[in-house]
This record gives sequence, structure tokens and C-alpha cells, in this order.
Amino acid sequence: MSLKTIKNVREEKWAELKSIAAKHRIPMGKLLESMVDTYSKNNEDGWKRILHGRKDLTDAEAEGIREVVAELRKEKWFRE
Repeated sequence: MSLKTIKNVREEKWAELKSIAAKHRIPMGKLLESMVDTYSKNNEDGWKRILHGRKDLTDAEAEGIREVVAELRKEKWFRE
């Protein structure tokens, strides 16, 4: 077994992580593995909701907003 280090972890957070592992009676490695898996799954699910979820605006509404914004930018001399 090799020793790994984690940089930039504050003492308070390290102690909290150790206490969570002790409270659930699991090794630190298993806890970290579980945390990474959960984070990856939640992150992936979030992007699926963003990219493939229900649209808040219809395509026609979005195009209307783009036209209004383009007109305002032109009127106020902003780049398009």
C-alpha cells in the first residue's frame, strides 16, 4: 500500500472528513471513493438536465430576444 497526500486541505476539513469516516465505520479510501463517485454522477446528471431538459423559451421567443438585444447593442454603439 502506498501513501498518498492531498495538498491544500485545511486541518478543520481533514478532521471533519476523518470523523465522517469514523462515524460510518468505513476506511478513508472507501469514503473518498464514494464521494468521487457521487460527485461524478451528480455532475453528469446536472449537465444532462441542462443540455437535454425542457426549454424555458420557445425558439421563436429566443429569436425575438436576440433581435431586441441586437437592436439595443446597435443603438448604444456596442459591438455585435
